[in-house]
Amino acid sequence: MSGKRFDRPGLTEMMDFAREGDTLCVVRLDRLGRSMRELLEIMDRLKALKVGFKSLEEQLDTTSAAGSLVFHVFAALADFERGLIAERTRDGLAVARANGNMPGRPKIDDAKIKLAQRLLAEGHSKAAAARAAGISRATFLRRLAQL
Repeated sequence: MSGKRFDRPGLTEMMDFAREGDTLCVVRLDRLGRSMRELLEIMDRLKALKVGFKSLEEQLDTTSAAGSLVFHVFAALADFERGLIAERTRDGLAVARANGNMPGRPKIDDAKIKLAQRLLAEGHSKAAAARAAGISRATFLRRLAQL
């Protein structure tokens, strides 16, 4: 599950299972969490449980004071990187809108919905009416429910 989410069942289960003397090992620090706050909260919980932490890619081991310092530096970098990604995404969306491009799925033309409704009224199945109108059955059913 995404490291962006705080409500990760696998992480919760792992924390419930962890025992004193265990070591949590992750491939990369950003797999554990993406925000500084979340990483620090997790590390505090691990420390309270007397569970060690290792990150393979960063060769990070928080069982020593130096490792703990390096962890905080990497956590700050992960938080910074996440902020940069969000900033670039916002900038990219603004540029796309300025150029007349609307991100996301294109809006379904109401004329296609009306055509599908007419075909349905003429006795065609919902699937056949949607297919003939050039829209998906699911979209047609969703729009029917909204009417």
